[in-house]
Amino acid sequence: MILLTLTRNRTLVMQPIDQLVKMPRLRAWKILWVAVATVAFFLTSDFALPQSAAAYPFWAQETAPLTPREATGRIVCANCHLAAKSTEIEVPQSVLPDTVFKAVVKIPYDTNVQQVTADGSKGGLNVGAVLMLPEGFKIAPEDRIPEEWKEEIGDLYFQPYREDQENVVIVGPLPGEENQEIIFPVLSPNPETDKSVHYGKFAIHVGGNRGRGQVYPAGNSSNNTVYKASAAGTVTQVTTDAESGSQVTIQKADGQTVVDEIPLGPSVMVSEGQTVAVGDALTDNPNVGGFGQHDTEIVLQSSTRVTGLIAFIALVMLAQVMLVMKKKQIEKVQAAEMNF
Repeated sequence: MILLTLTRNRTLVMQPIDQLVKMPRLRAWKILWVAVATVAFFLTSDFALPQSAAAYPFWAQETAPLTPREATGRIVCANCHLAAKSTEIEVPQSVLPDTVFKAVVKIPYDTNVQQVTADGSKGGLNVGAVLMLPEGFKIAPEDRIPEEWKEEIGDLYFQPYREDQENVVIVGPLPGEENQEIIFPVLSPNPETDKSVHYGKFAIHVGGNRGRGQVYPAGNSSNNTVYKASAAGTVTQVTTDAESGSQVTIQKADGQTVVDEIPLGPSVMVSEGQTVAVGDALTDNPNVGGFGQHDTEIVLQSSTRVTGLIAFIALVMLAQVMLVMKKKQIEKVQAAEMNF
């Protein structure tokens, strides 16, 4: 058997256990204890200091940890997904308390197009969405979702934007071809049991994206965007590498040269000898996706109020009928008096 031991220069070495037996007992126990502690450290480090995931929708949570909707009304996903696309949502006009209903988010796009992936190759588009429900509304628990809905919803995982915000939900990334319509099963609150919720009309905000973003949260560009010239001058050299991307060398008027790095994905559109200005496009725009947001409203309706409204309408109709009958009666009396 082999045992991993930690040497003085902090490197792990493999050492047969039978050699440890021949050592003095105190030294053998010391080496064994260090080995166990080293293994335990490696096993527990991932749990004690987990690494943050660098993928949607976690980037949105890092960029705006409190709320995905800025004071201007813009949803934070628009900071990275710069192209504008349409997003739609369908919800009932009104719902009763403690009722499960569908919120259908539509993220349409042409399924024939392919996007540039992180390694520069072509691939299908992914989609994602953030749904901001009114206070008290949340994703319905599994036992409240009707069986006929579960097949439509599939195995989607709805994650709260924050642990204390069940009404703000994010989902994605998902394969776009099968998820151009995302169904959120929503449970309405009950003001009779939750006094912080009231009946009335509330706003719902939704944002949906398809494809990769153009900017990372740190501010650096992805390979799914247009790369522009960082200096004005003449393009003196264009080199392309199948593994690392392209380099465009620009010679400025004072003779200094600037090299613009272009990753795999965008295609270089300039050639040697061409004159460029600051901000001129060096590549095409490989982005075929985009982000869109939509606002709508929903009414949390009281069943007692609906019953009262129906009763009021019935009373008004009865009163109108009685007035008409009284008028007919008066007309008959007047006609009888005129005959005398």
